[in-house]
Amino acid sequence: MILHNRVNGKVLKEQIKASDEKRVTLSFYKYVKLSDPQDFRDKLYNDYSNLGVYGRIYVANEGVNAQISVPAERYEEYAEYMNNSEQLNGAHLNNAIEDDGKSFFKLKIQVRKKILADGLNDTTFDVTNKGVHLTAEDFNKLAEDPNTILLDMRNHYETEVGHFKDAICPDVDTFRDSLPIIEEMLEDKKDKNLLMYCTGGIRCEKASAYYKHKGFKNVFQLQGGIIEYARQVNEQGIENKFIGKNFVFDERLGERISDDVISHCHQCGKPCDDHTNCKNDGCHLLFIQCKECAEKYEGCCSEECVDIIHLPEDEQKKIRQGVNKGRQVFKKGRSEKLTFKK
Repeated sequence: MILHNRVNGKVLKEQIKASDEKRVTLSFYKYVKLSDPQDFRDKLYNDYSNLGVYGRIYVANEGVNAQISVPAERYEEYAEYMNNSEQLNGAHLNNAIEDDGKSFFKLKIQVRKKILADGLNDTTFDVTNKGVHLTAEDFNKLAEDPNTILLDMRNHYETEVGHFKDAICPDVDTFRDSLPIIEEMLEDKKDKNLLMYCTGGIRCEKASAYYKHKGFKNVFQLQGGIIEYARQVNEQGIENKFIGKNFVFDERLGERISDDVISHCHQCGKPCDDHTNCKNDGCHLLFIQCKECAEKYEGCCSEECVDIIHLPEDEQKKIRQGVNKGRQVFKKGRSEKLTFKK
């Protein structure tokens, strides 16, 4: 039994781009105790492969965190599988807002220590003592309360292209970085309504329990995150208080929630909110690039990278060899090469 992808990723990516198969992009998470994550991972890989699922999934003792796409014609079959799964039934499936079916091109399931890199010791507080979950309508009402602090639990490259009006958006590289910064920032405001949101809800699920443990008395979170909020806004005709794009962690790199463009091309400063990855395989910096700069720099973040992509592949590999980027992977968009990155 083959339990991992064996085809070159670039080949798979071209295949999915050329395919006219209709697929549904969705995400879900569930905190559930898994005694043998590796065994669960292997079974899930086999089952999901048989269902034609692509995507990125993390499995740990504490549960599952998934961003995937499913063939549209097999969606009901997939939903039935989830309902019949002892470990996964009850997980809320967050369907994408903007979806071209090209979000993922292979299935990758990894066993990790945690499904969310939060840097917390879960034995020191009750992770089940979470904040109050709110619908889009109730979220809007509480956000208007002058006693409310609206808090974005995402990273700088996410909030740069979109966020809720009047939200506090910490300038951080990772979720784990944000937790102590926010705690210190709001140390004297523990009696306020702490209203938080993130992409799909998983970060708030952990953060709300952590902040209640730290003494915040009134903690609330947006049920299903920005993705579910946008769905409810569209279906129920509720006022949309989110401006810009919702950054997503797949090939799409963003879903438009409102027509507002609140960020700028990192190379020329022109209004733009389209993320891309530098085409130099030895760089892959995530940054914002307008169409004009994409043409000028051939999809690269700098002239240096443009020069590299024109070298023979063997020379490019030599340049990449032995390069350890370390935590640079988290510093998306933070580069001296980018003139207009704030």
